[in-house]
Amino acid sequence: MTTRPPLRHVVFFSAKDKADIPRIIEGLELLAGIPHSNVFEVRRNSQADALSSEVDVIVYAEFDSAEALADYKADPLYQASIKAVRPLRDMRIAADF
Repeated sequence: MTTRPPLRHVVFFSAKDKADIPRIIEGLELLAGIPHSNVFEVRRNSQADALSSEVDVIVYAEFDSAEALADYKADPLYQASIKAVRPLRDMRIAADF
C-alpha cells in the first residue's frame, strides 16, 4: 500500500474566454511561491475525455494538515492569484480530501 498525503487539494477552473487560459495558468502559478504545500502543480486539462470538456485548468496540491492549507490560503500570494484569475474564470470547483 502506498503512503498517501494527509490532505490533497484539487481545484478545477473553466475560462470565460478560452483565449485567456494562458493568463489563468500564469495567475495560478503565483501560488507556487507559497511555501506551505509539499506538492504543487498547475496544469492545463488535456480534455481527452470526450464526455467532459468543462474544465480548462487544474491546480493540485498536497499538504501535511488542514492548518497548512489554511496558512497557504492566508498568504498574500493567494490573494494576488485570486485578483489575477477571478475576472478571467467562469467556474471554480475545489475539493479537499
